[in-house]
Amino acid sequence: MAGYALLSVYRKEGIVEFARELKELGYSLISSGGTARELRKAGLEVIEVSDFTKSPEMMDGRVKTLHPKIHGGILMDRKNKKHLEEAKKYGIEPIDIVAVNLYPFEETVLKKPSLAEAIENIDIGGPTLIRAAAKNYKDVVVICDPAYYKQVINELREKKEVSEELRRRLAILAWEHIAHYDTVIEKYFKKIWQEKNERYPEYLNLTFKKKQDLRYGENPHQTAALYYDPHEENVSISDAKQYGGKELSYNNILDMNSAYRLINQFEEPTAVIIKHNNPCGIATNDSILEAYKIARAVDPEAAFGGVVAVNRKVEKELAQEIISRFVEIVLAPSYTKEAIEVLKKKPNLRIMELPFKQINEPFKTYRSVLGGLLVQDADVELYKELKIVTKRKPSEEEMKAMIYAWKIVKYVRSNAIVYARPNKAVGIGAGQMKRIDAAKIGALIAQEFGDNLKGCAMASDAFFPFRDGIDFAAKLGVTAVIQPGGSVNDKEVITAADEHNMTMIFTGMRHFRH
Repeated sequence: MAGYALLSVYRKEGIVEFARELKELGYSLISSGGTARELRKAGLEVIEVSDFTKSPEMMDGRVKTLHPKIHGGILMDRKNKKHLEEAKKYGIEPIDIVAVNLYPFEETVLKKPSLAEAIENIDIGGPTLIRAAAKNYKDVVVICDPAYYKQVINELREKKEVSEELRRRLAILAWEHIAHYDTVIEKYFKKIWQEKNERYPEYLNLTFKKKQDLRYGENPHQTAALYYDPHEENVSISDAKQYGGKELSYNNILDMNSAYRLINQFEEPTAVIIKHNNPCGIATNDSILEAYKIARAVDPEAAFGGVVAVNRKVEKELAQEIISRFVEIVLAPSYTKEAIEVLKKKPNLRIMELPFKQINEPFKTYRSVLGGLLVQDADVELYKELKIVTKRKPSEEEMKAMIYAWKIVKYVRSNAIVYARPNKAVGIGAGQMKRIDAAKIGALIAQEFGDNLKGCAMASDAFFPFRDGIDFAAKLGVTAVIQPGGSVNDKEVITAADEHNMTMIFTGMRHFRH
């Protein structure tokens, strides 16, 4: 006899074939419950766990494998004389293979079960078996993933043993498996018991599932992958369906994320163009086709090679307009069949579909730094107040233009200035060290592509530290300004706006984006 193999799996795929191969190699099979029934149905001889331990299952199956004959058989060091003597004394046989996967706690909680049902799907014996086998990987082969059954059998047939390299790999996968399992359980109970007293716990346990490898990272010499959280209740970029084009890259995902979050600020038909994680064009119109044309005209040079997002179905005419220029990605809630056929004429164009819905649930954002992770609340609010701080009150059109600009500036890299009318951006100044330079760049873009700032609104993601930005905008015809306020020089800035007969609103909320 080769030895004992303990098989106890919830996911039954491949287990009968694996067990049959083990039997042919001389292993005796230990199992219980559904796994044992499955193996017997296939004609395989199985030793019940309770027969092996000479101890019955109890407490509705909660206690089965938690027994010294099981864990002693897994944990004994085959080269340790004391271990071997104790095993002989207590009648403990070595168990050389452990194939276990766990009760479906994650799948269960995604279905919104009762608390009692969730608790009964917390596996206790399974994780304990996996830990024990992974700890003693030099003597025991631990398999959590059915995909590895064949590789283990091949090595046993060809080498009469499983290589240490594969044992190490399987042990790492085992630790990953139970770490994910435990983190999902922790996350579930924190949520249902509304554990909010500790917003930033002493230890931060995160678990994400791999969606796909990406074409490359931020640059072609970097590798990258996309992971997602199956328990996230807000919309997920990873849910986007791809109908054509090249593989997605790291930058593509970032740009899609920015496009999606910005366009979610608008209910009316709106088109957004993102380039290097900044909006370079946005417009709203009763016709989504016209909205796209207007958005592209804001800065047609920057729009080259950009990411296009629209919040209406893409039809054939819009698809034809999109492919008339080079575009990396189109993101929309849906497409007509004819539109997809048109877009596919550009074989590299990534055609992405993701329904648009409001992001209401607060969530955390994460960002890596050397040796650690920054965590913060996501910036989901738009403003705290709309306080008129100048002598002149805004007209209805100025108010609409300010709100439109404010929605956009929230998604522009700091320091950021946006000039806008009630239904489109006019010029966007992004990512400058000086706010006045962002104001100048936004104005330059507007003027370069045939627009002017007369009657426009100006939005600033943070306060104006000096009056220079106000004086500059006033010379170009800007009549309304929206900004957070909060500078020690607020009085000076308000005075400047009053001198130019401008209207100004403080939102009480800054939107830095780094």
